[in-house]
Amino acid sequence: MLETAERSAYGSEHEQFRATVRKVFERHLTPNLERWERDGIVGRDFWRATGEAGLLCPGVPEEYGGPGLDFRYNAVVAEELGYFGSSAGITLQSDIVADYLIAYGSPEQKERWLPGMVSGEVVTAIAMTEPGTGSDLQAIKTVARRDGNHYEVSGSKTYITNGQSADLVVVVAKTDPDAGAKGISLILVEADREGFARGRNLDKIGQHSADTSELFFEAVRVPITNCLGEEGRGFAQLMNQLPQERLSIAVSAQSRAQRAFDEAVAFTKGRQAFGKTVFDMQNTRFTLADLKTRLQVGWAHVDWALDRHVAGRLTAQEASAAKLWHTETLWAVCDAALQLHGGAGYMNEYPIARIWRDARVERIYGGTSEIMKEVVARGL
Repeated sequence: MLETAERSAYGSEHEQFRATVRKVFERHLTPNLERWERDGIVGRDFWRATGEAGLLCPGVPEEYGGPGLDFRYNAVVAEELGYFGSSAGITLQSDIVADYLIAYGSPEQKERWLPGMVSGEVVTAIAMTEPGTGSDLQAIKTVARRDGNHYEVSGSKTYITNGQSADLVVVVAKTDPDAGAKGISLILVEADREGFARGRNLDKIGQHSADTSELFFEAVRVPITNCLGEEGRGFAQLMNQLPQERLSIAVSAQSRAQRAFDEAVAFTKGRQAFGKTVFDMQNTRFTLADLKTRLQVGWAHVDWALDRHVAGRLTAQEASAAKLWHTETLWAVCDAALQLHGGAGYMNEYPIARIWRDARVERIYGGTSEIMKEVVARGL
């Protein structure tokens, strides 16, 4: 269990919420986690259970069915989800897609989609990456051509979290292919539209229960009222929202690192070698002391970043630095923790194996570590 009593970012109301999160996860997540890992997808009943308990989209205003809470409540869910060892896509919905609708959606779009996102009846995804385009969003080839009072969306996307489950997809597309970044728009595409198709549920190294898919758009007709915000402002909207996405990833990475460390401590204290526990060996104790120190620094930084973000002061460079540091730290902690398990660490029956596999992608999605360094460097 995460130790949070001395955290500076949270008050008693957040800890009461955390207690609810833990109860819901213990009841609806833990008993199903291995099955979801095998199936490659989280059941819709989990989405509804988390929605009913008030865990989804805490920032949605009350007028659209949400509680209208600040991002620290999102962070509580992200921390607990990471520590429980799940890669369920609920944080993508709560921390990323919901805020695009809150910030840029029309009243009609908000009324149509936000209540269902809060309740878990609606699952969402955001489609940025394409088969030939990753971090360079200006190079996307998916287009949304105007045809009267409709767009026709054509193209393909890949590595889309919640791709198999999504009822609604926020598609990054070019409404003016000749205008560069100023020609990019965000288009809402309902999954039941003719011409929309899901590809296979992609076979990944880790995060197996997070359905991740290819998506195809073949002249999918949607009304121009499905444009999210102003046409041609999509790239600016993406840049404005990326700091929260990257902070969310950093928070998750920190909690996953803590779980890896806790697993290593428990295992080394229980495993005998050469007449004593592995924990009693100096190399083990020194390794764990180093990891403990990194985690102490990490939690202080998470709280600092959360306070900055809630106050509206977290910059793009600071969020990128947080994502860079915490995901790289996660990998270092996971790898060291697995090593301390010895051969057992390579066995899937031990939690550290899944934690280690799931950790690898966090240095890639949401912007690679190399891109994070570039963003930080631009602010020097």
